[in-house]
Formats: sequence, structure tokens, C-alpha cells
Amino acid sequence: MKKTLITSALPYANGYIHLGHLAGAYLPADIFARFSRLSGKEVLYICGSDEHGVAITISAEKENTTPKKIIDKYHNANVEAFEKFGMSFDIYSRTSIPEHHKIAKEFFAYFYEKGLLAEREEEQFFDEKVNMFLPDRYVEGICPNCGADKARGDQCDTCGAYYNQTELLNPISIVSGLTPIVRKTTHWYFKFQDLQPFLEEYINSHEKDWKDNVLRQTYSWLKMGMTERAITRDLPWGVTLGDIPGMDVTKAAGKVLYVWFDAVLGYISATKVWAREHLGSSSKFADWWQNPETDYYAFIGKDNIVFHTLIFPAMLHSRDENYILPKNVPANEFLNLEGQKFSKSRNWSIDVRDFQEDFPAEHYTDALRYTLLMNLPETRDADFTWKDFQTRNNSELGAIFGNFVNRTSQFIAKNFNSRVPEIGNNFKKAWKKAIIHLDINFSENIDAAHLDDTFDKCFSENDKLMLTSLWQGIEKSKSNFLRFRIREANLEIMNIVRAANKYFNDEAPWKTIKDDKEATAKTLYVCAELIASFSVLFAPALPHASRKLQDYLGLHIGIGDPLKHPKHENIWDAAKLPLLQCDDYFNVQEILFPNIEDSVVETQMAKLGLKSEVQEITSTTKEVKKTKTEPEVAQLISIDDFRKVNLRTAKVLEAENIPKSDKLLKLQIQIGEEKRQLIAGIAQHYKPENLIGKLIIVVANLQPAKLFGNLSEGMLLAAKTPDGKLSLVTIENPEFPTAADVS
Repeated sequence: MKKTLITSALPYANGYIHLGHLAGAYLPADIFARFSRLSGKEVLYICGSDEHGVAITISAEKENTTPKKIIDKYHNANVEAFEKFGMSFDIYSRTSIPEHHKIAKEFFAYFYEKGLLAEREEEQFFDEKVNMFLPDRYVEGICPNCGADKARGDQCDTCGAYYNQTELLNPISIVSGLTPIVRKTTHWYFKFQDLQPFLEEYINSHEKDWKDNVLRQTYSWLKMGMTERAITRDLPWGVTLGDIPGMDVTKAAGKVLYVWFDAVLGYISATKVWAREHLGSSSKFADWWQNPETDYYAFIGKDNIVFHTLIFPAMLHSRDENYILPKNVPANEFLNLEGQKFSKSRNWSIDVRDFQEDFPAEHYTDALRYTLLMNLPETRDADFTWKDFQTRNNSELGAIFGNFVNRTSQFIAKNFNSRVPEIGNNFKKAWKKAIIHLDINFSENIDAAHLDDTFDKCFSENDKLMLTSLWQGIEKSKSNFLRFRIREANLEIMNIVRAANKYFNDEAPWKTIKDDKEATAKTLYVCAELIASFSVLFAPALPHASRKLQDYLGLHIGIGDPLKHPKHENIWDAAKLPLLQCDDYFNVQEILFPNIEDSVVETQMAKLGLKSEVQEITSTTKEVKKTKTEPEVAQLISIDDFRKVNLRTAKVLEAENIPKSDKLLKLQIQIGEEKRQLIAGIAQHYKPENLIGKLIIVVANLQPAKLFGNLSEGMLLAAKTPDGKLSLVTIENPEFPTAADVS
């Protein structure tokens, strides 16, 4: 059986995980891992803390402690944060453990014995005051390429240039603040230039299936030509080399493996630990890493691309023990925060642990996962904003997904005693037959899928459209997942929910319950089955909500967590079919995604020193002072501000008064194929019956709100005079289509 090996880049244990990290290498990998398990694949998802290198020692010095205490502090904190976030690692290991040191030394010793390393005596900066050689991050100066100040010893963050540290102009030791001298030291270099032909062939074999950003960066390195690269450093913290067979002990003294070399080997050492703990022998790691039936996917951020497309593959290939190479390296770009890059030094960051402290409930975690998911920087840098977090939760998770679950459950509770409505076996059989028909006839042309009139005996037109939408959404999401279009995959799943809401509206069970309970039972049976399907389809992105749904429905078929004894069932495809039994208990007893209020967002924005739109307007209003003789002038806005408002044409289908309110009307409107409910304060100006059929203009992207206990999903446009007269803004042509853009 094919195996699926997944790794996420090992985060440095010198700081807390922030939202940018999640969007880059962890959330997309976790979603893919959960999807793969639900699809029946044998999955091993590996990660852990990168606990060596200069970044660790610098953090220890800043906090006036030891590297060991630093890595313990941040490793444990990040483990807890990842667990609460819902990460489904099979193992989260560390590079400071003896097992890792052993395998890192084995690789070095093998390369040393085979003559793959070049010994070089070289000049390096030395700080006489503290009596130590200065690794690259311990020295700063002026970039020899662009002239930027505060450039690091090996790379300029301004222009991206790489160079030898001794080329740095006006170097300063960050340890003592003094100018270092130059001394000679010995280091070992890996002969990557000898691997150039192999690497070119390997990368060329993936030019059609890897992402453009990955290929561009990788090819640029190959074009420049692979060169020798140092794999040792003078440091007191790391994987030491004093006991490597055949090495000069004097030269090896004080040397450790360069962190980039030993970090990627952490994937292998973690697998060995997992194999020992779960399979009884660490040697069984070979079933994954030396097995041609394993597909290996390395999830990383763009700053780690070449280490996983060139450096690590070269190391694995050179070991000459049939190690597998990455089948894909789906690297993401960077996530920004409120339009700016994450920066701990500028206090421009949101640590995961801080989010979890302010938002401890699981539904907030899922809302964060969903917001990051819908803003994944898959092809270009993306942005996280608190306002978007609120909107995604309220307008999508709450108003679309949660609303469908809630109204279905409430209707079943009220009319069917919280039991899945009874439906004939013929309907279930026809459902299965319909899915088989779609699988056989449209797997190569998903968009053309449909159920013809041979299914009319069992299904209404709405039934056929709903089952087709379910099948299409599952097939399209699967296709996108397999191409690492994680965001698009989940858009397809949300489209199924939109179709489900339309199905509920079109079937109108609140009407049929009065005179056709059998039809109502069929409608609610389909809706209940759809919710069961959603408990699977949303599991990769929303594991907490999916687990709650399955608990309420008594399903327990899995959310893609690692299993001790997996059955490798394809639950994903099974979600196309009925999963419930008639008369099963069905009662979702909570709101999956409660609304997030403006005050919550304002508090979080204030922590960043920002004001929300509401605060800005209030502040501006207080500052503007007008005299009685001054004309009332509207505040000017930019064209970009105006474009944020999505105005659409809509048709009024139904209208009724709201009890106990003399101002509000409840309207059912149609925008294209979508039906919505609006609450409008026009009862004193329009009678409900006079509104039916009118073409109006609505704000289609307004955050949903509740008025008098009724959900309002938008706002209509009306003109109002100073003396209170009101007139709707309408479309003259009665044949004009709905959902037309108004600009």
C-alpha cells in the first residue's frame, strides 16, 4: 500500500509560534494530512523543534540563561500551542535528543568517509574580548553588495545577497560591540557542485507539477551553479564532532554541525523515534524513508525552499541508501499582519499562545484556522486582519455553515422529535445509484455532471441539483487538495454548503409541513445527511466543529486525527453517500460559530496600536466641529473605500410584518441563485404586499446581524428626506436580472 509521508519545517525553539508560521508551513500541512487520512491513505506526519544554531544561543544570551533552558521553554510552549490549534502530528520531536545527534553524526561520518567533504582552512572573524570565533549571526556590518547597514555576516536581508562574512564592511561583534579581528580556523564543506547534474535532472522531472514560486527560486540557484557549502561552525551548542572516526581531534575541537545541515535530518530522527515507540524498532523508519512506495511531501515557507529542493535531496541521494526524495515541496509565501510584515522587535505580531489566551474556546480556534486558510499565501504574500477574522466567522462560518446546521436541527427537533426523518429505502438506493452514475460518467468532466430524467421517479429537480452539487464539490475539492490548492479545495466545500442553503430555501419545509409531511421528511432527511457529510468534509479545516457534529450525530467516523490502529477507509468519498440511519437521534445543541462582536475586534486592534473603522469614525466625528451656518458636507472617501461595498440587484419574493415591531419588515429576496432574508425598517412607508416582485438594490457583503431575533443578511438602499419621507431605490425594468453589479 502506498504511504504518505508529510513533514513541516522544524520551527526554531527560540521564540513562540505566531500566525505567520501557521499559514506558511503548518496549517496547510495539517489540512493535507487530515484529508489524506480521511481518504484512506497510510499517513505519517512529522515535525519537531529545531534546537541548535546561533539563533538559540543569541536568545539564551538575551534572556540571560542557557540554551537548554531556552529550548525547553519554547519547545514546551509551542507543543501546547500546536495541540490547542488542532495540529495532527504523528510525532513532534526535538533535535536536541540523543537519537537525533546520533543520526546527524552518522550522515556526517558517511560523507567524510566517502570523500564528499572538503576540509578548508579559512579566515573567520574572532572576538578577542570574549575569546570566540563569531558565527555569521554574531557579526553585523555594511553589505558589500548594496551598502545596507546592519547586514548579517552571511546574508543581507535588504538585497538578499549571500557572501563570506569577511567581505562584510565595518564589521562589529554583536557580543562585545567591538570590531573583530580575522583568524584562521578549519571547517568542512559539502561538495554540492558535484551533485549539480543529479539535481538538475531531479528538478526538471518536477517542472510540470511543482509550484511556480518553488521552481523559480530553485532554478535560480541551479543557474548560478551549486558550490561548496560549509556544514560546520565554531559554536559551543549543537551536534559536536569530536568523536567522528578518522577526524583530527584537535581540528574538530569546538566544532558543531551547521544548523541547516542537522535540522533537515530531524525528520529522519523523529521517524526513528516514532518507529521505536509505535512499531517496536527504530529500524522500521526505513519503511517510510527507504521505501519506493512512499510519497514524501515537504511543507515549508518560501525562506526554506532551496534547503528542501536542493540541499536535503542532495544529502539524501549522497547517502546512497535508497532514501526517497520529496515528491512535492508545496512552499507558501509570507503572511503579513494588517498590511505589514510580522516583526517581534516592533511588537507587530500575534503569537498563537496569546491568541489562545484571549480566545480559549474551540470555535475560535476553528475560526482562526478558517481565516488563515482563506488567506493562505499559496502563490503570493497574503494578509491577516482582525476585521477579516470577524467577517469570516460571522458571515461565512456562522451565517452560511452554522446557520444551515442550526435551522436544520431546529426544524427536525420541532417537527420530527429530534430524529432523522423516516424515508423509504428506495430513496437511499436511488441516492447511491445516482452517485455511482456520476462517478462512472463524469469523473473526467466534473463540471458537466448532471442527473438526467431517468432519476425523476425518485428525485425532485431540487434533489438532483443538490446531489450533483455534493458530488461535484467533493470531487473538485479532492482534485484541488491533490494539487496543493488548499484554499480552493475548501472553497468548493463551502460551495456545497451554499447549495445546501439554497436547497433548504427552495424546498421550503416551513410551507410543506402544513400539508405534505412526507415531502418535508424527505427534505429534512437530505439536509441531515448533508450535515453528516459536512462533518467529514470540514474535518481537515475545522476539526473541532467536525468532531462536535459527529458527537451529536453519533457517527465517530473520524476527523483525520492520527489513529493507533487505522483501518484506512476512504471516508472522504463515503461522504457522497448517506451516513445516517432513519430515526437516529439528531440534535445539534449549540451554535457552532457565535458572532464575534465589534468590541472584541477593537480590543485586539488596540493591542497593535490600531483603531477599528468604528473607532475611526467616532473619533473623527468628535473632532469635527460645525457651526449652524456651515453646510453639512459628507466626509470624503476614496474609490477603494467605495469598492468595498458590493451593491447588487435583488428581487423581493416575500414580505411580512415582524410581530411587536411597527417599523420592521421581513423580506425574502433573490440574488441570482441565492435566496436571503433582509430585515428592513420600512414598515411605516411600504405595505408588505406592495413589495412583492420589486427589483431593489442591496448591499450584498454586509455582515449579518440579528434584529428582533431575526437574521438579516444584507441591507436595501433607500433615499430619505430630512422630514422623514422614504423611497426605495429600485430598478425600472422588471425584466432586469438579479445579482447585477451596481457601480
